[in-house]
Amino acid sequence: MESRTRTYLEGRFGDYYRRSDVALPPAAERREWGHIPWSAGSTTMVRHQSLLDIGDLSDFLHRTAPRHVYFSSARFADPGAGSMDEKGWQSADLVFDLDADHLPAVDPAEASYAEMLAACKEELLNLLSFVDDDFDFSDVTVVFSGGRGYHVHVRDPEVRGLDSEARREIVDYVRAIDLDVDGLIETRSVRGTTRRMLRRRGGWGARVHRRLVDLSERLREMDEGDALDRLQELEGIGAGRAETILGQIEHNFDAIREGNVEAGGPGTRILVEALAEEAIEAETAPIDEPVTTDTKRLIRLPGSLHGGSGLAVTPLDRDEIEAFRPLEDAIPDRFRGREIRVSVTEPGPVDFDGDTFTIPEGEQSVEECLGIFLMTRGRAEKIKE
Repeated sequence: MESRTRTYLEGRFGDYYRRSDVALPPAAERREWGHIPWSAGSTTMVRHQSLLDIGDLSDFLHRTAPRHVYFSSARFADPGAGSMDEKGWQSADLVFDLDADHLPAVDPAEASYAEMLAACKEELLNLLSFVDDDFDFSDVTVVFSGGRGYHVHVRDPEVRGLDSEARREIVDYVRAIDLDVDGLIETRSVRGTTRRMLRRRGGWGARVHRRLVDLSERLREMDEGDALDRLQELEGIGAGRAETILGQIEHNFDAIREGNVEAGGPGTRILVEALAEEAIEAETAPIDEPVTTDTKRLIRLPGSLHGGSGLAVTPLDRDEIEAFRPLEDAIPDRFRGREIRVSVTEPGPVDFDGDTFTIPEGEQSVEECLGIFLMTRGRAEKIKE
């Protein structure tokens, strides 16, 4: 990045902060603060600062106009101390990070930025189903990172004291690491008879049970040929086994709906195993383990700007998530409404502000928000007006 570009971006970031009211996180005075400046070639974070060190946050952001701004998930007795041991760890938010670059079903070399973000939102919805339905966490904040994904901050008092190992267990659960299908089944005495039943009261057992009931109901409504074809899409179920399972569903539906994996013979158990694999593939969320297990993590400040996109780190209400369009809704209003001159150094397709287009190489006038987006992503340099 050329000096003129860096100076321009620093100035415009500072102007954004001068006119923006960035909210403090809870217990801000007990958190460590860090930032990355616009210095030439700098990727080094300035950290080990407390709110006492930086002073008024709004004034600090306007005065320093940082490229990136972070605060700690942890609360400390002395957040400005120069080493982690001296800070005196007290507790930490539970933070989940979803990054579009790390989604198993997305190839960053093939997918567009907009496609990656859309896929990441789907994974966010999967994650929130665990947060709400499986864990029933309270005090949850969802944030678009301003870059390639989403952060979920959980400040439920029940989780703030968890150590790294306990947080890793949460990661393993959400990602279904080493999920044991046998562990989803319990032995129960029903009317004097011992039965093996899916655990339906919560967890992965409840997720698999929902799929079992939904599939069974759909199969009963299908033509026989279509129903057999659907069953054979599942792992380990061939033509003969599909016929057996379909017959079991017709004759033992009530028992299957109750979660009885022995109803009608071994076919139901095979179906449950196949649906467990399907559930794992469809419902897990590829959260970043190091972020969640780190009890002292620095995470982006909501309301700040992302220095790699020029987009705002945007907190979202739950009812806003579905309709949220990051490449439109996270564009700061401050950067709209005027044009600037840039030299495009990396031409090609662009997804931005609700449009997909090809931008040519060379000097040209563009709306400032697009110019800042291109410059922060290393695709353009600022030139004289």
